[in-house]
Amino acid sequence: MASRLTPRERVERAVRFEDIDHVPFTIYECMIPQCAAERIMRNEGLCIVQRGPNVFGVRRANVLGSETHTYVENGRQRTRHVTRTTAGDLTTVDEPAGFTSWHLEKMFKGPDDYAALLAYASDVEIVPNYEAFVRMSELKGGDAVMRGAVGLEPMQLIVHHWMGVEVFAVEWVERRDEVLTLYRALVEERRKTYPVLAASPCEHFNYGGNVTPEIIGAERFREYYVPNYEECCEALQPAGKLVGCHFDANTSVIADAIAATSLDYIEAFSPAPDTDMSVGDARAAWPDKALWINYPSSLFLSSDEAMEQATIAMLRQAAPGNGFLIGITEDMPPDRWIDGCMTINRAVQEHGRLPIEH
Repeated sequence: MASRLTPRERVERAVRFEDIDHVPFTIYECMIPQCAAERIMRNEGLCIVQRGPNVFGVRRANVLGSETHTYVENGRQRTRHVTRTTAGDLTTVDEPAGFTSWHLEKMFKGPDDYAALLAYASDVEIVPNYEAFVRMSELKGGDAVMRGAVGLEPMQLIVHHWMGVEVFAVEWVERRDEVLTLYRALVEERRKTYPVLAASPCEHFNYGGNVTPEIIGAERFREYYVPNYEECCEALQPAGKLVGCHFDANTSVIADAIAATSLDYIEAFSPAPDTDMSVGDARAAWPDKALWINYPSSLFLSSDEAMEQATIAMLRQAAPGNGFLIGITEDMPPDRWIDGCMTINRAVQEHGRLPIEH
């Protein structure tokens, strides 16, 4: 191991359970502005997680075109997107909200939209986009780790992005065959991406996430999520790629199912007090998977001293610390992010050395 790892090297080694000097601290590219505090922390080892450009694009044979209109309603900016398919139009309305957006209208409005959604998901072509990824990787150098994306799990896309939870619940009872027809079409689309991902220059990929076990349930998770992780891992891992998932909710009810998967890492895991599992619980449940946590957002509301003690406690629960990374994947209080991140960064520097001493 080099005497001084770059932030990228530290993350790339940690997620593979390889030797590192201390537990990495990471943050999504959209969540930290360029400023003096950011420069100090990056100089001390903070690693930016650069999500995109992705290594593939999608051409949809049944999409005739699309339109996007931005307007203001009740003093709020809205964006209406219309996708024209061979079987009808699909419309969404979003409201920008910082680094994310609120989905005010989903693609699926009712049973008449099944044909258009099936057309949208069928007969797709996956196109490599390696050059853009390589250019960004070279631009970021050792300051950032590059993250690829497989896309959402097919059922997750239907539940949360196309329909919404309440509408899905009705459709699952009333028109399950139509829902499963969409699911199978999306599974085929995902399968087409795997060879392109395996041949790409990206080293690790997130496959979906934001699974809400209280809604999905353990049985449906095992039937409609796990098989897709396994197919992806089977295609990518022989090429030296890592596959992980963004599990950021209460995961105890599906912990055993996650443990049985071939996933290499669990990303954005938000430990107690924000969810129903601690770092220690997660390490015990998934000892063979790198644990890349989201630092609990609620702790940013406490003092720097309390944050430091909480960080040290998590580091001790993760001991000896290999295959453990601390990340920021959620909003932070605007007036606390600098002091809070400085505290976490200092704690991993001082107490996250490997092996971590008790």
